[in-house]
Amino acid sequence: MAHDQARYIGATVRAARAIPGVDLVLVVDDASTDNTQELARKAGAVVVRNSHARGRSASLELGASVVAMRDEPGATPRAILILDGSLGSFAIGAAPLVPAVTEGVCDMAIALTDITPVSTGPTAKAARRAIEMASNWSPQQPLSRIRCVSRDALEAAMPLARGVGLEVALTLDALAAGYLVTELECEIRHKSHAGERKSLGKRVNQYRDVMLAVGSRRVKGAASTTRTAVGDSVHKVTHRQGSRREDAETDE
Repeated sequence: MAHDQARYIGATVRAARAIPGVDLVLVVDDASTDNTQELARKAGAVVVRNSHARGRSASLELGASVVAMRDEPGATPRAILILDGSLGSFAIGAAPLVPAVTEGVCDMAIALTDITPVSTGPTAKAARRAIEMASNWSPQQPLSRIRCVSRDALEAAMPLARGVGLEVALTLDALAAGYLVTELECEIRHKSHAGERKSLGKRVNQYRDVMLAVGSRRVKGAASTTRTAVGDSVHKVTHRQGSRREDAETDE
């Protein structure tokens, strides 16, 4: 997804196209007011554009559907490499993620960037704690936006969570569906909006997004468990009733 990234989008597209295993670069232009889409096409990307800003989650859903339409019938669906439009030439650092998924090592590979070894903010801690409680695995960078995911694992997370909750929900949904998720070190030193100091309100909103995503996954998991338990109970009752009917017929 890219919004007003005319300064970086060309370099990002060229770097993404240079990653081994990448045969299609798709840019979802989220209603940019600059010439992001023209520069992306010039660099060799397929571009789709939102008529109004819809955010990262809706843009990722749109992008995944467009990629699916371009898959060859009967061929293995393309994995989705998720990159920020602002990465520029640093996008090449995501290269290790692609073979990890396409060669079946895992279903979702999350980039460990060079910016910080372990995310320590309250939002990251909340995301890490939720993932650890669900899987006994404690990721170092649970909110990393750079990741490669198989089509099946991505569809398991649909509809995607909104805001900063997107990444933790992706991980939780993939793990809940039985997919393998791992982190891989990538040589990426870029940080979006470097030097930008987040306001208290923005940090609160990010924490809220993560907690909403985590809470909705817990509710969904509880509902799934309840449905399974009810289904098992119905099966047992039906089985007992059937056995009784058979016994009665035998007695006759």
